Amino acid sequence: MFGNDPGFGVFGSEFGALGTIVPLIFAAVLGIIAFSAIRGFAQWNRNNGQPLLSVEARLVSKRTHVSHHHHDDGDSNHTSFHSSTSYYVTFEVESGDRMEFRVDGREFGMLAEGDMGKLSFQGTRYHGFSRSQGTAAY
Repeated sequence: MFGNDPGFGVFGSEFGALGTIVPLIFAAVLGIIAFSAIRGFAQWNRNNGQPLLSVEARLVSKRTHVSHHHHDDGDSNHTSFHSSTSYYVTFEVESGDRMEFRVDGREFGMLAEGDMGKLSFQGTRYHGFSRSQGTAAY
């Protein structure tokens, strides 16, 4: 009645549709990973080509971003939750331009909004901030 069909329905005996979709999804995921890696390398390379600058700046804001990750290995007894925090600081330079940098948690804790001093950076890469002794505005 159904010929040689072993009962796989729309997928056919060789998993036709599934055999096409799974490799496409795999290729898309690999493409996204490759794109992200290339973009990160390009930004790293652009930063390396920029001069290391030190300018007078004021820290105008601090913020955090918490990412929550859920991992379930398929066994309901082994579900884990993980969160990570990213720290960002925004500086304003004498021209009024603002720049936001990602910093580590220790650096984040040492900085306070309103701090004045010398900001050192290279492209989008934060190198440090030296607080001035006085609080005079520029």
